[in-house]
Amino acid sequence: MGEQDVKKQVDEAGMRRFTRQIIQDMRAMEYMIREGMFEKDVRRIGAEQELFLIDQRWQPAPLVEELLANNDDDRIVTELTRFNLEFNLDPYVFEGECLSQMEGQINEVLGTVRMLARKVGAEVVMAGILPTIHLSDLGLNNMAPMPRYFALNDAITQLRGGPAQYQIRGVDELFFQHDNIMVEGCNTSFQTHFQVSPEEFPHFYNIAQLVAAPVMAVATNSPILFGKRLWQETRIALFQQAVDTRSSNLYLREMSPRVHFGTGWVENSVTDIYKEDIARFRVLFTSDFDDPFEVLKTGGIPKLRALQLHNGTVYRWNRACYGITEGKPHLRIENRILPAGPSVIDEVANAAFWFGLVCGIAQAHEDVTALMDFDEAKSNFVAAARLGLSSQLLWLDSRRWPANELILKKLLPLARAGLSACGIAEADIDRYLGVIEGRAETRMTGAQWQLESLARMRKNVSTRAERLDALVAGMVSRQQEGTPVHTWSLADLDEGPVSQHVSGTRVEHYMTTDLFTVHQDELVEFVAVLMDWRHIRHVVVEDNQHRLVGLVTHRNLLRYLADASAMREGAVDVPVRDIMISNPFSVSPETQTREAIHLMRTKGISALPVVRDGQVVGIITENDFIRLAGKLLDENLKEE
Repeated sequence: MGEQDVKKQVDEAGMRRFTRQIIQDMRAMEYMIREGMFEKDVRRIGAEQELFLIDQRWQPAPLVEELLANNDDDRIVTELTRFNLEFNLDPYVFEGECLSQMEGQINEVLGTVRMLARKVGAEVVMAGILPTIHLSDLGLNNMAPMPRYFALNDAITQLRGGPAQYQIRGVDELFFQHDNIMVEGCNTSFQTHFQVSPEEFPHFYNIAQLVAAPVMAVATNSPILFGKRLWQETRIALFQQAVDTRSSNLYLREMSPRVHFGTGWVENSVTDIYKEDIARFRVLFTSDFDDPFEVLKTGGIPKLRALQLHNGTVYRWNRACYGITEGKPHLRIENRILPAGPSVIDEVANAAFWFGLVCGIAQAHEDVTALMDFDEAKSNFVAAARLGLSSQLLWLDSRRWPANELILKKLLPLARAGLSACGIAEADIDRYLGVIEGRAETRMTGAQWQLESLARMRKNVSTRAERLDALVAGMVSRQQEGTPVHTWSLADLDEGPVSQHVSGTRVEHYMTTDLFTVHQDELVEFVAVLMDWRHIRHVVVEDNQHRLVGLVTHRNLLRYLADASAMREGAVDVPVRDIMISNPFSVSPETQTREAIHLMRTKGISALPVVRDGQVVGIITENDFIRLAGKLLDENLKEE
């Protein structure tokens, strides 16, 4: 979670004092490196598992405080939102059966979390992005009550100067804005840690940057956001934009976002990374810490808390981490690119592939920076995030490979050699690299499984919400089976039965978002043919800014056509505004479903346009609820 005793920086003297503390921490780190104080004779690995809490309708469940109230395992902690949580694994020496031991520990803690979740009426799911999450889930009311998170939100919002603008293009396109950092809570990851000595840090870190693209290509699990099919690993674009403080007016400047891949190879030391991030990114908030040199004078090891606090607000995809184990300082490379899920064995396989590649390439090449330009590695990373195993990646042989072929022909042998050289048990190597091989051969990642499942369900009569519910239901059941994703059957609509409890649902769960609208100056006859061609009974009237103007229903169109006066000479070019219902009743996406049903019944209306920030985003009709009632009836008959 990071340091919680923080404050938003508003006092200039306090900011200067904290900046001095960061500089002192940097000097202390350099001193400890020069004096050989860092641990060198052991290599450890570790991981952090992030999860979503969901309710019985497969929607985010903001119940983390209730869950943690029953928890006595200090490895399980809160995250940014009230529907995310995290648990931290114990570190393992990188040898023998450490990988299967890691898998066992994940399953153990995950079992505890599932038990705690079910006590409060929730379930857990591992997904890079939860397909059923809605923008209305991302209000500050759902932020975990931790000072650090609120301070971070205030600082980012102030630097940004207004709402964040999100633009992500994939198969579909997504454009929206949001006024806080809670969009970051759409993402969960499986973060792996790899301990290295200060002397070998530059070499190993550069390799971690090099292999980020192919490792991510075979591990993608985040293709859906707000029902839109975007990147294979949409987390990459979404997280960058969630905490981006840059102004669009400064497009001529070369400014790095706080979430970034890096700007070049590391040449000399881990301190190159820290110094660059201190130089590039403003302090967001401060706290008061001890002078590290005073700690060193007394024979202690300083925690470098000022440096770590600042480092925790800069989100490199491969991040340098400082820590202390049994009184000895150490350095780790934290890999943040891997999504949570699809299953525990998939996650450990991703970690094994990454660990093996880093070690294998470190043995095979003395200096990868001489073999590839940094910008090519960065380009590979973006390509893999967008296209996954369909991407084309430049490799050290100067050849551009299809990602799956590169993995099968070049990288799996390297990873196997690296793991073997480190003394990893052969059974573990076969088990986990076999999962990677299976994914690469079948081209079935978690992302691809989601997309193909949705494509199959689209062939049936269903709403987008029903398909997304079934997708999450399918994830949960298969994750509990513990099998790797490339062996999963595709999700089916029957896996996400309609909840018999409408209470607690919102209009956005049932509304139609694929709209056909008209302008008030358009031809009435166009509305008639639109209803006929698209088999719809309600057409929203909006202006050029997509603001709600009116509504034309099948009933009032028929009434107009039946009126003999409508057939009078000269009436053939009647505009929509002459027959539309002006200023119709409308609701927001966050409106409770019960409220919408009550409004439609008491006002005798058959449809409600759905409006957010003045703009039309959907429509909900009586047919939606008739179909819902029919599904509930079918469910009851099946149970009988």
